[in-house]
Amino acid sequence: MTLNITEKKFSKEWFIDYSQIIIGSFILAVGFVYFISPHRIVPGGVYGVAIVVHYLTKGMFTFWPEGIPIGLFGLILNVPLTYAGIRILGPLFGIKTVIGFVLSSVFMDGITMMREVGDAPLVNDVLLSCVFGGVLVGFGLGLIFKARATSGGSDIIAMIIAKYTHIRLGQLMIYVDSTIVLIGLFAFQDWRIPLYSWVVIYITGKAIDLTMEGAGYNKALIIISEKYEDIRQKILIDLERGGTFFHGTGMWSGEEKHIIYTVVSRREVAILKDYISQIDPRAFLTIMDASEILGEGFKPLHEKES
Repeated sequence: MTLNITEKKFSKEWFIDYSQIIIGSFILAVGFVYFISPHRIVPGGVYGVAIVVHYLTKGMFTFWPEGIPIGLFGLILNVPLTYAGIRILGPLFGIKTVIGFVLSSVFMDGITMMREVGDAPLVNDVLLSCVFGGVLVGFGLGLIFKARATSGGSDIIAMIIAKYTHIRLGQLMIYVDSTIVLIGLFAFQDWRIPLYSWVVIYITGKAIDLTMEGAGYNKALIIISEKYEDIRQKILIDLERGGTFFHGTGMWSGEEKHIIYTVVSRREVAILKDYISQIDPRAFLTIMDASEILGEGFKPLHEKES
């Protein structure tokens, strides 16, 4: 991630971005300290490796009787990975990414030190910990990503491999994280660990998407109807929404068709479906989830770009 060179220091956008990084890093750390690491869950990434190392080094050092701190080891891994990423991939990672992974590590070890028993889980139910841990980690990462930063980690490894292979980045990230999960299996000799770890990875991914794209309250509709003019009036006047006409040809009949594309809220979908069913029961509707809508009548495009 690059630092936006047009972003002015101490501007509103600057404060929002860095607030999101700080809050996101803290929430990420809470998810790991209270829910993930106490159960030895290894959800990929550098902190997954750090969790394995933390428990394997327990009792090895007098100054770290509980093992090498997870945040510290994650930081130790992130520094060379980020350096390698800059050397091999170019300056993709700005100061925000460095701040992101440094704060995550500091918060992680700081919270652990303030607890009476650093490795004690908040709840003993492992599945419940997976759910809440995955949600918190995903929400924290989502806030960091929204600030155009990253928390460093295994994605850099995947990006480096992708540069020299023809494998897609998304696939490589799954391969890298799955390898780290399997390291947890070999280290702890417990089949439940990779199973719970994949649950956390899935929930984390969903929480990231939800944080970055919203809850998906809007629906995109494609409508084909002979009563297109009536439907147009309903959308424009009653619902006060816009839309677009497309011209098409029926594959079976060869007839010219008027196709309406519009975006409405969930409540308005019910209103529109009921209206269309009354005036044209033979109409064809396709209703799709719209995770993010930018433009007139919704979130302004310039806010997203900024």
